Amino acid sequence: MRANYNRPVSPATSAAQVISPSSKSGSKKLASRHITMITLGGIIGASLFVGSGNVIRNVGPAALVSYLIGGILVFLAMRMLGEMAAARPSTGSFMEYARVGLGDWAAYFVGWLYWYFWVGVIAFEAVVSGSILHGWMPGVPEWVFSISMMLIFTITNLVSVRSFGEVEFWLASIKVVAIVVFLGVGVLFALGFWPGGSFSLPNLWQHGGFAPNGVWPIIAGVAIVIFSYFGTEIAVMAASESEDPAKGVRQATTTVVWRILLFFVGAVFLIVMIVPWNQLPDPQVEGPFVHLFTMYGIPAAGVIMSAVTLTAVCSVLNSGLYSAARMFAALADQGYAPGIVAKRSKNGVPVAAVLASTLGGYAAVIVNFAAPDSGIFDFIMNSAGLVALLVYAFIAATQIRMRSRMSKEEVAGLELKMWLHPWLGILVIASVVGIIVIMVVSGEGTRTQVWTSLVSVGVLAIFWPAVRKRLARVRAKRAFPEPSAAELAQRLQAESSAAATPVAASDIEGAGSQQPRA
Repeated sequence: MRANYNRPVSPATSAAQVISPSSKSGSKKLASRHITMITLGGIIGASLFVGSGNVIRNVGPAALVSYLIGGILVFLAMRMLGEMAAARPSTGSFMEYARVGLGDWAAYFVGWLYWYFWVGVIAFEAVVSGSILHGWMPGVPEWVFSISMMLIFTITNLVSVRSFGEVEFWLASIKVVAIVVFLGVGVLFALGFWPGGSFSLPNLWQHGGFAPNGVWPIIAGVAIVIFSYFGTEIAVMAASESEDPAKGVRQATTTVVWRILLFFVGAVFLIVMIVPWNQLPDPQVEGPFVHLFTMYGIPAAGVIMSAVTLTAVCSVLNSGLYSAARMFAALADQGYAPGIVAKRSKNGVPVAAVLASTLGGYAAVIVNFAAPDSGIFDFIMNSAGLVALLVYAFIAATQIRMRSRMSKEEVAGLELKMWLHPWLGILVIASVVGIIVIMVVSGEGTRTQVWTSLVSVGVLAIFWPAVRKRLARVRAKRAFPEPSAAELAQRLQAESSAAATPVAASDIEGAGSQQPRA
């Protein structure tokens, strides 16, 4: 018996249920290769190519442990999401599952916070891409490049889901090739089989030891690196727009996640093994990937990695716009956002949601360049800092709740099952709470992210009562819809016909002569 979560789920409402009847042909859906690259493309960006250097400089070789712990937590969250999505591959939205498992309030908060997060990411990546291009062509202002990049990917997302997937496939492919070369040459270099290389494994424990700064930086490092993995859930959303949704979900939550762990953990492992952690240059001056490619003897390493970083930024911008638009459309489908946002083109693209999401990004970009000292752009970036953690916590809580409602037969029929239920789910929730505590006590930067994120949650809480009342009206209207003009005309015609029909006298006499039975 196959498990289901139909209590009471509307299969037409989800962040990924965007396929209109006119777009159900396989040629307009995502293929398996698209799902793979969308998953990789959504998270592999500057946080790996540049940001990993900061973590290593603060933690030491034990940064490897920080990335491993963060990756395992994300993998568990994805496994739980995969269990729910495999049972209902036509939806694939953690917001929809939160609604079914925890209630409207959970879907409202996690959906809006998720959309807000990606709008900020869109703006941030647009600013970064403008900065890179401005470095190549100093005569053109940064804001021109930033706005241009947003326009390009807005058009890409408006054409069709297939065009989004195709562009994302090639952008992500460039990043993956760069990482594969980095890993392959790095292994040879670390073992002394590459020109200029030597056996460098002892760098893991020399120079102050494996954890030269103690255990606390390792734990604090988890609070930083876990955000590098955020974006894996995009593949589950995209899987429902693929040619084989069930296969896409399984692929997104199992094999692809392992590849991500390999890329992140493997890259960090090579960096700390080849270069002594205290000799790694400041990433603001030279990123770790550029530094190692230079050590490999690859010419123009800086230019090559700059180009790779640009493609990485564009990839995240592209997938971020996709995620924001799908979530915004889902919010509208459920009544948490204005209904106009839910409208879709004949290709199944939520046009209004795409445009609305980019408007937020344009506004943030303009504020960054027009008023760089206002602090508004920094507030937008910081105030979405807890979204990743909240999403993981909601996924875990939802899976625990939904599994508890299932019969033994339904549990046995699950195509993708979470292990050690509910203990691993509880572990994820406890880890999220622990990471938030770490962020509060670690320093001013992470503490600011916590408080500003709570401001965002507070704003949503203020609007929730009004949204709840509107939601009740919308659902009441859906349950008892007003008749159309044609239906009204048919009713009037039927009533007129009934009034005009003569009643026979024999029918009246016969009715009056009938005696009730004792």
